Formats: sequence, structure tokens, C-alpha cells
Amino acid sequence: MANRIPRVPVREQDPKVRAHNFEEVSYGYNKEEAMLEASRCLHCKNPLCVTGCPVNINIPDFIAEVLAGNFDAAAGVIAHDSSLPAVCGRVCPQETQCEGKCILGVKGEPVAIGKLERFVADWQHGVPGTGAVAPAASRAVVAPANGHKVAVIGSGPAGLACASDLAKWGYEVHVFEALHKAGGVLAYGIPEFRLPKDDVLQKEIDEVTALGVKIETDVVVGRTALIDSLLDDEGYEAVFVGTGAGLPRFMGIPGENLNGVFSANEFLTRNNLMKAFRSDYRTPIHAGVKCCVVGGGNVAMDAARTALRLGAETTIVYRRGESELPARKEEVHHAKEEGIRFELLTNPVEIIGDENGCVEGMKCIRMELGEPDASGRRSPVEIPGSEFMVECDTVIMSLGTSPNPLIAQTRPGLERSKRGGLVADEAGATTRPGIFAGGDAVTGAATVILAMGAGRRAAAAIDEYIKGR
Repeated sequence: MANRIPRVPVREQDPKVRAHNFEEVSYGYNKEEAMLEASRCLHCKNPLCVTGCPVNINIPDFIAEVLAGNFDAAAGVIAHDSSLPAVCGRVCPQETQCEGKCILGVKGEPVAIGKLERFVADWQHGVPGTGAVAPAASRAVVAPANGHKVAVIGSGPAGLACASDLAKWGYEVHVFEALHKAGGVLAYGIPEFRLPKDDVLQKEIDEVTALGVKIETDVVVGRTALIDSLLDDEGYEAVFVGTGAGLPRFMGIPGENLNGVFSANEFLTRNNLMKAFRSDYRTPIHAGVKCCVVGGGNVAMDAARTALRLGAETTIVYRRGESELPARKEEVHHAKEEGIRFELLTNPVEIIGDENGCVEGMKCIRMELGEPDASGRRSPVEIPGSEFMVECDTVIMSLGTSPNPLIAQTRPGLERSKRGGLVADEAGATTRPGIFAGGDAVTGAATVILAMGAGRRAAAAIDEYIKGR
């Protein structure tokens, strides 16, 4: 029976080798492995995996096509609901979403839905190793032009998802991106060894532009252009704000202004978007000899694993225990395999500098877990008298991010929440008619797939709004 077949493992680079390069860790499935894994699917009458997917991909149907060897048809099923399958197959937390709902996971291992999604996308893009001969044509169906224009601010996952759906429905869509490359957090925040930029991300963005979406970079809406001018002067009937959450947070402890202290955002942007890891780029970056990364989320893992590859002995400092780490288990596992140390139940209280104002250590205190906080996790409590020193010359703060306030500051009438995000309803409608928002710009930092789901809901709301005018 299908459910007796063990989950097909994914081949990966040897940890001792990959710790010194920026090549992708996972090799993904080849076609034989993908078809074998697809044979495990039970094709449930009530597929809970679909309800667990924030963009509601028809998972049983695309897996059935994989099992039959119809990989182009599988790509067509996915394309109906997702514009970024190669990205999502690599970075989405499937274990808590689609795979978390898989019936096989109740008593065993769920179907590797994410790995199959990645395989299908890589097959379509002609990625070596999948068995594909050449890239396939786009499978998305585009309706005739309807004569309506929509502006999208931000080319991250929320913006790309919103733009894709609107373009499929016949809208003329123009995306404005503040940075010099499209992709948002996908381009600046996720390392090459998890998401290759040229071979994967750019190909997905090319699929979006193939729908007719125009992407203009180096446009800072709120400075070089205003939302009001887009709506009043340039003929756009609605605007979607998907500007993400790029404003870093710090602890507010002594020493955070020392040389050698960075936000994870800056550190990863220099490395990912500005290619500091490549010898043919002159982008400066400082990983140091001994690096401490403060935080326990996926961004902390990305920063730590990047610093390790740049030559630093790297330690993750986190105030809770291992079971409370918010990062994906896969990322924690990979970090440990590569030799990153974990200093758990530990919190910094001061960063120590030398006479030149450079980091030379970090004073920490041991923690224990007390009562649950508002999130349901047990709150960390300091253990008096347990202070100790950690030797380091670089500290990377990975404590989360907040939405950039620029859009709200330059467009009166847009209400902001206490967390700094734009106030929007479930459909993405803000407090100003014609302006919609979604993803991290509303919720604060979350996952790629949740941002895509918000972008899709907003696209549907924009469609309804324009048709109702």
C-alpha cells in the first residue's frame, strides 16, 4: 500500500563541504525519486493538505500528474494558484502547513509535498538533475486585456502574487520596486545556499513578467513617487502595498553601537543582494573571526550559516530552549550539521568593546523558562548571578523586523497598527478606498507563503473593487 512506502530522502551536499561554499544545500528529487514519492499520496476525498496551503494549490491533482510522469501538466495545476513554486518548494514551512495536514503524517511521515513542488518547478525551468531536456513554456492562462490598470508597490512574494493573479485576469499591472533587483526579501534576505538567485528566483520572476507584468526598479514610492500621483495622475485605479517588513529591531542594550554589531537585515542584504560572498564583487562585509548571532528564527539561521561560510566560528545565542526555536527544524538540523554552536537559554545583557570601539565580547546571562507569555510560549526568566562572557568580534542581531513606515507617513488616511503595519481587513482593504495592502507590510515579518496568500486575497478584492466602480 502507498502508506507503507517510506518517504523518499532528498540528496544533499556533504555538510563538511557545503560549510565552505554557497552552492545549494539540497539537490532535490530527480524524476524517478519524484514519481516514487508521489506514489505515497492517498488522494484523500477531503484533502486537508489543500486547506493547509495558504494559496490553496490543488495538491492531490498535481501529485497525480507527477505520478503519471506528466510533469508539464503538474506545472499547469500549480500555476493556477502559485507564481513562485520553485521558491515555495524550497523555503516554505511545509511541515506546519500542507504537510502538517497530510494524513500519512499522523502515524508516519507525510508526503514530501514541498520537495515535489520544487521538482515540478525545476523540471519546467530545465534545471539540471531533474531530467528535463529544456525549459518548458509557461502554463499560466492569461485573459484578454480588460483596460484597467493597477499599481503594485513592492516586488516581494505578496506583490508578485497579487500582480500575477491580476495579470491573469486581464489587468495591466505595474510593479514598483525600491531596490535595484526585483524579489524583495527573496532577493535580499534568503541566502544563495537556500535559494539560488539566478537559477531559481530570477526564472520565477521571469514567469511573472511573461504574464505581462511590468517591473520597474529603483522607485521609492513615498519619495520618488507618491501613491496619490499614481491614483490621481497616472491612471491607476487601485494600488496594492506589499512593501514587506525591512525595519530591523535591536535589544537596546549597552554596546549595540559598537563597530562589529550588525542587524541580520544589513548583513544578509550585503551578502545576498549585493553579492559580497563572491570574489568578483567588491561589496564590503565583516563576519569576523568569532561571530555571535542573537535570535532563533529562520533569519538567525541564515545569518549564522552565512557567517560560517565567510570563515567565522559562529554561535547562535537564544533566550529559550531548543524546542522553542522558531526556525524550521530542517534549518536547525542543517546548521548543527555544518558546525554552528548553540548557546541556548542565554540572553545578552551588554556588548563589550575595546579601546577602538570594536566588539571584543558579549556579556550574557543564563535563563530559565517560566510561565507562558501571550504567544503561548513559556517566558524566559533571568537566573540571578549567572552572568558570563562570550568571546566574539562580531554580533548579528536577528530579533525580527517591523514594516517600513514611509508609505503611511506620506499618504494621509492610511491607519497603522500598534506594531507599525498598515491596518487592512482580511481582503486587504486599507482605511483609504482604492488602496490595498498585504503580507509583512500588514502583519510584520512572517512567511513567504503567507505573504503570497495575502497578495492573492488582495488581488481578488481589487478585482471586485474595480468591477464595482
